This record gives sequence, structure tokens and C-alpha cells, in this order.
Amino acid sequence: QESLEQESLEQDRREEERRRLGREQTGGQRLRQRRARGRRGRRGRLDHTPRTMSSAHQLRTAAALLRDGAVIAHPTEGVYGLACDPFDALAVERILTLKGRALDAGFILLADSLTTLQPLCAPLPGERWEDITASWPGPITWIVPAARGVPPWITGGRDTLAVRVTAFAPAAALCRQAGGLLVSTSANPSGKPPARSALRARVYFGNRLDGVLGGPTGGLARPTPIRDALSGQWLRP
Repeated sequence: QESLEQESLEQDRREEERRRLGREQTGGQRLRQRRARGRRGRRGRLDHTPRTMSSAHQLRTAAALLRDGAVIAHPTEGVYGLACDPFDALAVERILTLKGRALDAGFILLADSLTTLQPLCAPLPGERWEDITASWPGPITWIVPAARGVPPWITGGRDTLAVRVTAFAPAAALCRQAGGLLVSTSANPSGKPPARSALRARVYFGNRLDGVLGGPTGGLARPTPIRDALSGQWLRP
């Protein structure tokens, strides 16, 4: 009987030792995960692998960065774009610096819905709005009269505004989660071809970006065409 009690005690001791080691390993893993998350949070980095676009967590992370004033690269209909909050002057200035672009160039505003854009657009003749809404959501950028109060760093100091309601689901989801509107401009220094992959965006800008959201583009062969809403003229076929 004494032998059986000793064996039982030994089994209990071994089981407790296994549980203790398990708790230490789990605790260590959690600590490493928290440290990794902390490093990512401080740097504002995203996972750069193409599969991240299917991750709801990565999309939420990218949107949170944008709301906090970050500049990220992400796939659009035809190329990778640089995005930021259009009402954050410092973030827009960073994009201008990254691209080596003049302030008077202006930017395209990307949106997930017409409702989001309309307050920034001055009235247009009804038939012109019909042409625009017939093409959206879709890969066409329109130049429309800007409403009063649109920041000059978006219009380039002009009285017009470049706008697009995207049909590309990943870009639309990013807009929606980031607040509805994003600056959209191709991810390349001025004079260089637009990036068509997360890797090329990283080669161009390195750690000067706050994140690169991976994933395939929408497959267009070039950046979206641009059309003037008042004249109907194609400015970029």
C-alpha cells in the first residue's frame, strides 16, 4: 500500500511538473506575441505577403493606421497606390515628399460610395451626373467642380476635384473602414513606373511607408482613365 501511495504521489508530481512547464511555455509564447505586436504597433507595419488582403485583421490594421495619419501602399484597380486621410495635411505632405511631387498637382479622392463624395462636389447639370453615376462604381476618375472648403492640397489650388467611386472590393473596403475617403495616387516616385506589387512599392519607398497592404491589383493594364465631367473630354484615356 505504501508503494502504491508513493507511486501515486510521483504521478501527481510529474503531472504538476508537466502543467507548470506548459504554463511557462504558454506564458512565454504570449509574451513574445505581445512584444511582436508592440513592435508592429510602434512601427505601424503590416504583413507584406500577398495573402494579407484576404485577412480582415490586416484590413482593420491598415484602416486604423490611416485614421491615425499614416501613409500606406495598397493595391488598386490597375497599380499599387499610396493612400492617406485626405484631410490630414501632414500625411498628404508626406506623400508629396515621397513622390517628389508639387503641391499644385492635386490628388484623386477614392471613395466606396457616391454618398461619401457628394458633399465635396459642387452642383452639376443633371445629365452630367447621370453619366458619372452610370460609370460608378467603376475604374473611371472624373474631374468635377469642387465644393467650397475642399482643402487646396487636394484640389491643387483649382476649383475642380478628381474623384472615383471604386468597384475594386479591397480598395472599397479599405475606404469604408478608414472613414470613407482616401487620397489615391500611384505608388511611385515621379518619373518612375507605377508599382504593380507590394515588393515594388517597398523597393521604391522602403521603411518611409507606415505599411504595405499586400494583394493583387484589379488587373487593369494602366492607372484608371480620367474624364472631365463638364466637357466630357478624356484627359487620360
